Amino acid sequence: MSTRTSTSRRRGGPLATLLGIAVVAVFLYPVYWLVSASLQPGTTTSSVRAVPASLDFSSYGTALADQGGNILTSLTVAIGSAILTVAIAAPAAFGLSRLRSRFVDVVLITMFVAQIVPPIVLTNSLYTMFNSVGLVNTLPGLILANASGTLPFAILLLRSFMLELDPEVLEAARLDGAGRLRSFVLIVLPLSRNAMVAAAVFGFLAGWGDFLFAVTLTTGTELRTMTVGIFQYLSSPNVPWSVVMATSVLASLPAVLLLLLAQRSLRAGLGVGSGK
Repeated sequence: MSTRTSTSRRRGGPLATLLGIAVVAVFLYPVYWLVSASLQPGTTTSSVRAVPASLDFSSYGTALADQGGNILTSLTVAIGSAILTVAIAAPAAFGLSRLRSRFVDVVLITMFVAQIVPPIVLTNSLYTMFNSVGLVNTLPGLILANASGTLPFAILLLRSFMLELDPEVLEAARLDGAGRLRSFVLIVLPLSRNAMVAAAVFGFLAGWGDFLFAVTLTTGTELRTMTVGIFQYLSSPNVPWSVVMATSVLASLPAVLLLLLAQRSLRAGLGVGSGK
């Protein structure tokens, strides 16, 4: 029986590998087409060649000249959203993980509901609130709006991680004279590093790719994010298609680099409760 099992595994191995390569190729082809189109100035959606005749990077220079400020704005919003998300979610999750009360269940259910509400439902209310306190057309307003969207998930993630911490470690710190704040800073935060990185990555990606809040909470031309800049590109008939694609490639790079750098922490932080 073991011989049959090993034989079937050897037969299924190459087939599974080929199937995996085919699936990856299907998903990566749009990315390849994006890069290819960005290297072919003067083409349209119907005239883009699968393989560029030559590598022309002039569209990237135009994209940086036109959208460099917008990309910097998006980067500021994304970093600010990630920092604010972790700064609020970490102490909130620690408090919820230590409390033993029915009130905690109410809070968790409320966060679940907040997480599934479509952001478009909240934009009008946010605009009214932010306009009354002067946060429309400001970087802090965009950062706060994006962080509010990722906070429920971040709190739930960090709480699940903190529930797995060894209570004896915290008890030993308490016996050594450390208060809750000191234990949180010196013990809980270092042990929760992977979950915090995962929460920060999601906060960054939410701010980096946000379009709804960016187009709603900015009414002028002095503050634009990268997504709004791409939208305006698409709505303009005079912008070369290769420049639009080059801007899209530049917009993808920070997210790709971040995911590559943080993949180990993401696996560990998101694997809470898996038993591994």
